[in-house]
Amino acid sequence: MKKADLHIHTTASDGKLTPKEVVNLAIERKLDAISITDHDTISGIQQAIDESKKYNILEVIPGIELSSEHNGEEIHILGYYIDYESPLLEDVTSRLKKLRIKRAYEILKKLDLLGISININKIEDIIAINNYIGRPHIAKLLIDEGYVNTMEEAFDNYLGFGKKGYVPRDKLSINECINLITKIDGYAVLAHPGLIKQRLEPILRKFKFHGIEIYHTKHTDIVIDKLNILARKFNLIKTGGSDCHGSSPILGNAYIQYQNNNIFK
Repeated sequence: MKKADLHIHTTASDGKLTPKEVVNLAIERKLDAISITDHDTISGIQQAIDESKKYNILEVIPGIELSSEHNGEEIHILGYYIDYESPLLEDVTSRLKKLRIKRAYEILKKLDLLGISININKIEDIIAINNYIGRPHIAKLLIDEGYVNTMEEAFDNYLGFGKKGYVPRDKLSINECINLITKIDGYAVLAHPGLIKQRLEPILRKFKFHGIEIYHTKHTDIVIDKLNILARKFNLIKTGGSDCHGSSPILGNAYIQYQNNNIFK
């Protein structure tokens, strides 16, 4: 049986490993396939594919992770085997990028009112280098400037939902995410459902996902058993991945096994 880690982030969004580094680490860990699933962007996919072609032993599946919301809780949707060169996808990701940048500046304003001063040039440098910005980048700046000691402290004190530095971000609806992924020939998968606080059955009944992420670094065996039952009940494709961001060596720790060339068939 082959192994695939289908949930990996790179420096194209909030990961710490470049797409090339991800590919080489995946090969080192004897994976047969990976999916680059950066938040709201596909800019790391081509680099990973190009790097994998040097070895011809690792499949790179084009992917993306989109954010949505349901009943006041953030819901993430993974898209696999997407047409990452689609003009439609380019339009949507460009809009999401602008919204992320706008949000970052609004967070800086809130932090400034709290007496926390972060040089705006540092935000602009992050955007220029990564072509992306998210709350983890701002959390890192809070650590660098000595306002907090850890990422967890940054979110618990300032950047987490409902905290004084929190700014909500405009998101696509769940149906918009699923429809977009479907239009660009992809499979829409509910990400890390074991971390969702509300009941899953109503979500799976209401929205037409193609699959559900069964295996995840933070899913316990009990959670995995429950998700397998739901996958059978709703006839969903079973996926899995480490959700690696490069902060710890977890790449490949959660995966699926497969035999066919197309994992989803």
